[in-house]
Formats: sequence, structure tokens, C-alpha cells
Amino acid sequence: MQKIPKRISTALMNALSSGVVPRVGLEHIAVGREKEIYALSQDLENLAEGGAAFRFIVGRYGSGKSFLLQLIRNHAMEQGFVVADADLSPERRLAGSKNQAVATYRELMRNIATRTNPNGGAIALILEKWISTILNQVAQITGKRPHDDGFDDEVELKIRDVVNDLEGLVHGFDFANVIIAYWRGYREDNQEKKDAALRWLRGEFSTKTEAKSALGVRVIIDDDTWYDYIKLFAKFVSDIGYKGLVILLDEAVHLYKITHATSRQGNYDKLLAMFNDAMQGKAEYLSILVGGTPQFVDDSRRGLHSDAAWQTRLTKSRFFKEGFQDTSAPVIQLEALTEEELSQLLQRLADVHSIHYNYKKKISEHELDDFKQAIVNRLGAEKLATPREVVRDFISILNILQQNPQIAFHDLIQDSNFKSNRVSQKFDSDGDSEFAEFTL
Repeated sequence: MQKIPKRISTALMNALSSGVVPRVGLEHIAVGREKEIYALSQDLENLAEGGAAFRFIVGRYGSGKSFLLQLIRNHAMEQGFVVADADLSPERRLAGSKNQAVATYRELMRNIATRTNPNGGAIALILEKWISTILNQVAQITGKRPHDDGFDDEVELKIRDVVNDLEGLVHGFDFANVIIAYWRGYREDNQEKKDAALRWLRGEFSTKTEAKSALGVRVIIDDDTWYDYIKLFAKFVSDIGYKGLVILLDEAVHLYKITHATSRQGNYDKLLAMFNDAMQGKAEYLSILVGGTPQFVDDSRRGLHSDAAWQTRLTKSRFFKEGFQDTSAPVIQLEALTEEELSQLLQRLADVHSIHYNYKKKISEHELDDFKQAIVNRLGAEKLATPREVVRDFISILNILQQNPQIAFHDLIQDSNFKSNRVSQKFDSDGDSEFAEFTL
């Protein structure tokens, strides 16, 4: 395995041993999922040509939903897309009357990221880079310098060429005015005006009066309009040189858990509108990926299948057979890793661990096979083992062996405490177990 920077290996070890998905370095441990990754990569190609996509990534807790979403997030950034991700929660939904929906928008905007700014908070950097590019273009075309007469007017004309393209979209006029306000703050070196424009774009104004006073616009981003601005932002970033916008919404099971039926239906209706936009070509340069559990999709009482409109869109074809997967369908169902893929995963984890702690890897393939069998025996049924459980246990064993060289691998995994540690852990059909809030 190639040398891994200490920053990356540290993030991997910390995240994996805690049962969460690392934000960086996923390519060092990714195995399997070739069909799923290929399908989602095809979506990105279509997106770059002005299309739209909508996918559900479905699997039970710990099956790798969040891992796959993060893998696609990183791949999209490398390909030149803008990405934004958010975990849904009781406070962050898709529809509501108490700022739950705009809270999701705000989280997405906080997490806006690009290849050169992968850690989020990239809205200002995107705008600065765009304006800087236009300044250079005007300088080359006109031969003028930034402080020459007429230079700023030429720049504003070019900026208006982009924002005028947005004015025909819903709320496009106000969005365009805010972008112009940011430019004017940039030109005047007025940080307060720039900050006000960024606050508006991030959905942080709570009243229209406040927005009008700061920017001269009469609207704000709220629970009813937030998704319109996502579509506007997707079109905007494509117009200024990016390939499109990829939105990742994880933990959609929280919509399923909404107890108030009307509120839950309102969120499903909003999700349906987003789905229809993508499928019918009403959205451009926008991909939405939603991570959820099988119950969230399939439950006929509270899941998406409880809604007739959703049921007709997500029901499998009559020609579908178990063992096959149609990766062009809206729902990508994550299957368990094969035994070969699990072996590859363990090998990679052992490699990363030895590189991080700077020791020579000593675990043999036979010992890895013994570990897999111990996991199966401990959990009582092979299908109960998820990647998260296996990874967390394996990292723990590697840590113990590295810190206690006198202990033998075989003796450790045969210990009665290891074998019986979590036999009783089950994931009930409603996803309400004590592990329901983990995010891998």
C-alpha cells in the first residue's frame, strides 16, 4: 500500500474505531460496490451535461450507506462539482413551519465544498474565485487595470451576463440581486455588505425587514422556498464554471420517525416534488442522493410506500428477481459484502493500521479467516454482521495487539468475552435499537 499522510491515517483510525464515516481517505479502504459506484458516476456524467438525478441509497444501519455517500461526495469534488451534505434529524427536515426545513438548507450551505475547499464553508471562496476570474478576463480583453475608468463597469456587465440567466427561474431575480450586492461589496471593499449577502445566501436572515435593510431585497429563504434556492444555486455554480451541484441527505429515517402523520406526509410530499423535478427534467445540474433504511422506503404503514404516489414510483418491476439489481432504478439497495470483499476490507484495514503506527503487518490470511468466523459465531447469524460492526471490532483487535505484543491473535479472538460480547444485539424492524443513531 502507498504511503498515507499521517493526517489521513489519523482521521481514518479515529473515525473507524468510533463507528463513524471518515471524511477523508476513504479510497484507501473502499472495497466492492463497483456497480453502485459506476451507476452514480454515470449520474455525474449526465449532470455535467445539464441533467439531473435523484437516488435513494438504502441499507440497514451499518451497511455502508453513509460510506458510499461520502465516497461519491469526494469523487464528485475531484470531478469538479460543488457538493453539500446534511444529516436529517428532528430539527432538520424537508418541510415544516418552525424553521426545520430552512435548518436543513442552512446545514447544506455550511457544508458547501469544492475540490480546493473540501471541508465546507466554501460559498465565499466560490464567489471570490469567480469574481477574480472575471477581473482577469476583463483585464485581458480590455487591457485596463482594476483602478482604471470603466473597468468596474465592464466587470459588472460580465457578472450580470451570468445572473441574468437566473432571473427567469423562481426567485431568480432576488438571488441575482444578492449576487450583485456581493460584487458591489467586493468592489467597494465593504465587508459588511459582503457578509450580508453571504448571510442571505446561507438562509440566516430571520425577517424580510432585516433583509431589505441590509441588501434591498424583499424576500428571505424560508421553509417554503429553500428548495427553489437549491435549484438556483445549482444553475449558478454551473454557469460560473463548475460541473453542477451534488446534494447528499443522510439519515432520512428521521422523516419516517415523525410521529405526526400530517407533518410526515408534508415531508414526503416535498421529497416527491424534488424527485419529480429531477425525473422530469425541471432541475438542471442538480443531483440529490438520499440515504435511508429499508423501513423508511418499504414500510407500508409509515414509510414511503404508505403514500400511493411514492409507491407507484418505487415499486420494483414484475420482472425483478432476487439476486439481481437494477442500478438505474431510483433505489439502490446495498447488499452485504461478499466474503472476498470482506477479506479485502480487513487486509486494507490492517495495512492502514500498520502504516499509521509504523510497524510491520503480522496478521496472516488464516488469522483473518479465523476473525471472520469468530464474528459469525459471535453474532449468531452471518447476515447480522454489518461493515461497521466488523470494522470497529477489527480495529479494536489491531489496537490491542499493537499495544500488547505478548498477546497472540488467536488467543484474543477465542476469548469468551469477545465471542459473547454482543450476541444479543439485534436491529428491530422499526430501526429503534440502541444503535439506530450511528451514521456509518
